[in-house]
Amino acid sequence: MNELQPSNSTMAEQVQIDRSIGDFSYNVDYTFDAGVGLTEETIDYICDVKKDPDWVRKFRKEGYKKFLEKPMPTNWASKDLENIVFENIRYYLSQGQAPKRTWEEVPEDVKKTFERLGIPEQERKFLAGVEAQFDSEAAYSNIKEAVGKQGVIFVGSAEGLREHPEIFKKWFGKVIPSGDNKFSALNSAVFSGGSFIYVPPGVKVSHPLQAYFRINAQNFGQFERTLIIADEGAEVTYMEGCTAPKFETATLHSAVVELVALKGAKIQYITVQNWSANVFNLVTKRGLAYEDAEVKWIDCNIGSRLTMKYPGVIMKGRRARGEVVSIALAGDGQHQDTGAKMVHAADETTSNIISKSISLGTGRSTYRGLVHIPKHLKKCKNNTECDALLINTNSRTDTYPAITVRGQGHSVQHEASVSQINAEQIFYMQQRGLSEAAAMSLAVNGFVNDLVQQFPMEYSVELKRLIDLEMEGSVG
Repeated sequence: MNELQPSNSTMAEQVQIDRSIGDFSYNVDYTFDAGVGLTEETIDYICDVKKDPDWVRKFRKEGYKKFLEKPMPTNWASKDLENIVFENIRYYLSQGQAPKRTWEEVPEDVKKTFERLGIPEQERKFLAGVEAQFDSEAAYSNIKEAVGKQGVIFVGSAEGLREHPEIFKKWFGKVIPSGDNKFSALNSAVFSGGSFIYVPPGVKVSHPLQAYFRINAQNFGQFERTLIIADEGAEVTYMEGCTAPKFETATLHSAVVELVALKGAKIQYITVQNWSANVFNLVTKRGLAYEDAEVKWIDCNIGSRLTMKYPGVIMKGRRARGEVVSIALAGDGQHQDTGAKMVHAADETTSNIISKSISLGTGRSTYRGLVHIPKHLKKCKNNTECDALLINTNSRTDTYPAITVRGQGHSVQHEASVSQINAEQIFYMQQRGLSEAAAMSLAVNGFVNDLVQQFPMEYSVELKRLIDLEMEGSVG
C-alpha cells in the first residue's frame, strides 16, 4: 500500500478516554430474538434467521452436543464460573443480518452508541477498515477502497462463509476444534458475528483493520467467531476493542479466534478490552504459524468479573515464531486468569511470552502458561517472563507455568517476579507535589511501560489513561 502512515500526534489527538465511556445502553427493538435459554430449538432458530447452509447447521449441533458433554473447568479455574446460569442467557439478538456500508444507513439507536464511542472518527483518521458489532451481528462493516483493490477481504463471519466458502470452509474450526473446551463448544453452537479476513500472497496491509464489539442488552451472551488468514508473504494487523454497560446480572462473552499465517506471513492481533465488572470473558484464541511465519498476540485485559484467556501459537513450520505480550489489571472483585500457550511443532522455532499483571484492592491476577517442545525437534527457543505487581496487602497473584522440553540442543529460559509498590518511592513523589493516586499511577505505568510501547500509539495512550483512572479509585 502507498497510503501514508498516520502520525503519532494525529493518533494521540483522537483519543478521548473515560473509564465510564462504555457504561451506557439504549432501549433497542430487536427484530430477531431467540429468547432465553439454550436448546436445540434455539440453534435451529439461529440457523433459520441467518440462513445457514446445511454444513453449518450440522457444525452447530455437533458443538451443542459437545457443550452438554463437557464439564465446567472448575477443577483448576475460578469457582466463580459456577455463577454462570446458562438457562438465563439470551443467545441471539439482532436488528438484522446485513451490515451497513455507510454510517448513515446504520439504525439510529445503534449509530448513537458507536458515535459516542468514537468509532466513525477513528475509521476516518487511521484505519484501513472497520467492523462494528452490536450484540449478535455486525451493524457496520467497511474496508477502504485502496485495500479492497489489493484483493484483501474484510467482512463479517456470516458474509465470509456465504460469499467465500472456498477459503472460509478450509480453515473454519480447524485451528480450534469445537471440542477443545466447553466454551469453544458453546461458541460453535451459537456463534454469530466476528470478522473474516483474507490477505492475498505478498500483500502488506500498512494500516490496521479494526473490529469493535459492543454488548448492549442485559442477560446477553456474545459469541463472535473470527478467522484471519494471511497467505504467503502477507502481513496484517488487526485490532479489537470491547465494552459493555454495567448491569446487575451476569453477561457472558465467549469468542473463538483462529489465525492462520502461511509461509513467510505475519499476523499481529491486538486486543484492548474494557469490560464492565459483570462480564464473564471466556475466550479461546489460537494461531497456526507455518514456515518462516509469525503470529503475535498483544493483549490488554482491564475490567470484567472473570477473564480466562490464553492466546496460543502452534509453530508448524521451520523457523516459525510465536509471541504473546500481555498486560492484565485486576481491580476489586475481579480475577484476570490469563497467559499463553506455545506449541513447537517444527525445527528452529522460536516463542516469546512476556506477561505483566497488576492486582489492586481485592483483585486477583493469575498467569497460566504452557510451553511444549517435543523430543524429535532441534534448535527451538523459548523465553518466558512473568512479572506481577501487588498494590496492597489484600491483592493476590499466582503463577502456574508448565514448560515441557524434551531432547537436546534447545534454549529455554523462564523468569518470574512478584513485587509490591515501593512505599518510599510513593512518599518521595508525594513530596514533589503529586497526589497519592497520581504517584501510584506513575509507578504502575512505569512497571508496564516497556510493554505499552509495543501497542499502537492510539492504544498506548488509552492504556495509560485507563490505568490512571483505575488507580484513582484504588487509594484512600
